[in-house]
Amino acid sequence: MTAAVRILGIDPGSRITGFGVIDVSGSSSVHVDSGCIRIGTGAVTERLRRLHESLAEIIRDTTPDEVAIEQVFVSRNADSALKLGQARGVAICVAALADLPVAEYAATRIKQAVVGSGRADKLQVQHMVRVLLGLAGRVQADAGDALGVALCHAHMRATSQRLAAMGAGDRQR
Repeated sequence: MTAAVRILGIDPGSRITGFGVIDVSGSSSVHVDSGCIRIGTGAVTERLRRLHESLAEIIRDTTPDEVAIEQVFVSRNADSALKLGQARGVAICVAALADLPVAEYAATRIKQAVVGSGRADKLQVQHMVRVLLGLAGRVQADAGDALGVALCHAHMRATSQRLAAMGAGDRQR
């Protein structure tokens, strides 16, 4: 049996950052923890400091092996994209300071991995996260998105491992 890998998924935001932690063993994924970091208002430097401290605490408490984060989606509002990029930068930096590998995924890739369609809406992602992790009740939107990021990473790493095993088999022949 394969040893479990703990994955921390992060859905960065300038005011609310979702996090989700799962344990993955083979094709089985188990919910460990999830929630939202409410950064609040104030100077951007203070909000980023609070985000850094909160993510560092989550990493200390949950001891993930790997981190996955959603990539920035640039829409019409450049200011929003910049603030989101700052939150992503803090999340990546906290993981790097903890010597954790970081994988980044586009929203369409996450939706494809979790729902089967890169054009799925938030409700479909939330529903499939609950189904895949056997969660009862409602999951906070940002926490559910972060769990989706973690599930996407679990699927992508499983695919990479299968491909590597196939390549190793080819080299042995």
